[in-house]
Amino acid sequence: MTHPTVPSDFRPISVTPVWSRSLEKCVVRRYIYPALRHPLALSAGLNFDDQFAFRPSGSTTAAVIALLHTVRSMLSSNEFVHVFSFYFSKAFDTVRHETLMNKMATLDLPDNIFNWIREFFSDRYHCTRYAGKCSLVTEIKAIVIQESGLCPVSYNIVTAADLHRLFTGNRIFKFADDTYLVVPAVNSSLQLQEITHIQAWAATNNLKLNCSKSKEIIFAARGKRGHSADLPPPSMNIERVSSLRVLGVIVNDQLSTADHVTNVLASCNSLL
Repeated sequence: MTHPTVPSDFRPISVTPVWSRSLEKCVVRRYIYPALRHPLALSAGLNFDDQFAFRPSGSTTAAVIALLHTVRSMLSSNEFVHVFSFYFSKAFDTVRHETLMNKMATLDLPDNIFNWIREFFSDRYHCTRYAGKCSLVTEIKAIVIQESGLCPVSYNIVTAADLHRLFTGNRIFKFADDTYLVVPAVNSSLQLQEITHIQAWAATNNLKLNCSKSKEIIFAARGKRGHSADLPPPSMNIERVSSLRVLGVIVNDQLSTADHVTNVLASCNSLL
């Protein structure tokens, strides 16, 4: 943050040596990635199929394509489709190490690798020096650093793996802490229960769902004469918008990216 105003605006950065980060990435590729696909993870309720970040072959492109394809498929049999974009406040900063290790213990990992990961997150301390003054030293019990080799995939394990939709027909797509809930018209009456479920899941995992920054967009199927279906009122205190930025791509309620193209051309023009 350019102009921090409160202590929570300050975030730690990873200053571990290159060799250390290389070792972390080797552990992730050799042990953690295979464990995520192991049947033991599925039996523990951990499913990574809807998470497109910090995994092999995952990308923002794949996430956007999967989300828009799902919306178009639902519109073939529904008058409209809800898409909720959820915002979690400081998601990476609030991941509890204890919760992480409890879920890590359910994976098919060798004991020495599990113990090494546990030691990696243990006995970490922090103090802040600012304006000539130094804070007290305190133990760090909750945070994953995005710049490290091990922590990003750890976020997937502790938070994203056990967040699932409640009702058949709905879908959830995740890219790191960006979470999208897709609800077809046939399940429109169930959307409040899905949102309440996500709030409860967030509280259990020490995350805060910020509804004031979350958004809802509705994609409606056009009739033969161009008339749209009657749309339900907005849900809870989540703002309904006519265009939504999905992982960097602006999509409007007509399922068009024309606004995104216009925005990109305007940015390019300003640089000329």
